[in-house]
Amino acid sequence: MPEAKTWIAFCLVCLGMALTPGPNMLYLVSRSISQGRWAGIVSLIGTAAGFVVYLVCAALGITALLMAAPIAYDILRFGGALYLAWLAWQAIRPGGASPFQVRELPKDSPARLISMGFLTNLLNPKAAMLYLSLLPQFIDPHHGAVLGQSLALGGSQILISLTVNGVICLAAGTIAGFLAQRPSFALIQRWLMASVLGGLAVRMATEARR
Repeated sequence: MPEAKTWIAFCLVCLGMALTPGPNMLYLVSRSISQGRWAGIVSLIGTAAGFVVYLVCAALGITALLMAAPIAYDILRFGGALYLAWLAWQAIRPGGASPFQVRELPKDSPARLISMGFLTNLLNPKAAMLYLSLLPQFIDPHHGAVLGQSLALGGSQILISLTVNGVICLAAGTIAGFLAQRPSFALIQRWLMASVLGGLAVRMATEARR
């Protein structure tokens, strides 16, 4: 098991990332607003499954392989930065929209909701960076088995993500209604989202390899 202070620090980082708009939040909010809260919760099961895949890969040592290969690490880092920058532009571009803007989507079955949530998270660069570059920094071989630490930290991250996104799914309709009646708040929210995503993109692109 990781040290208590290390676990707390990791949980705080995960909480901050869960609260930052990204592909998962965009998908879950869209589903919750267009198809109801239950659809958002069902979709959340799929995103959780995506995190489990990343956790298993990290625990089995794929993380060590990528971290040992500078080219693979840099491709992931710059690819993720470009994707975050694109998301930031989508938020503030002319005609751009808030993730809480009401939009019509086709009514999908539970199986499709789960599969789409799974694919959304599996292709989510933020999730990839979390497990492939951030998680290893909180693991200390001198404090127990690496596998046990990986599972403990990864399990904590999944629990935090489920909690935060579950609340967002349940409150998405209320938030959307609030923003619809107050256009200025929606504009501020879009710029805040773009600033956070843009900041993450810059930090990811300029971060030195550890």
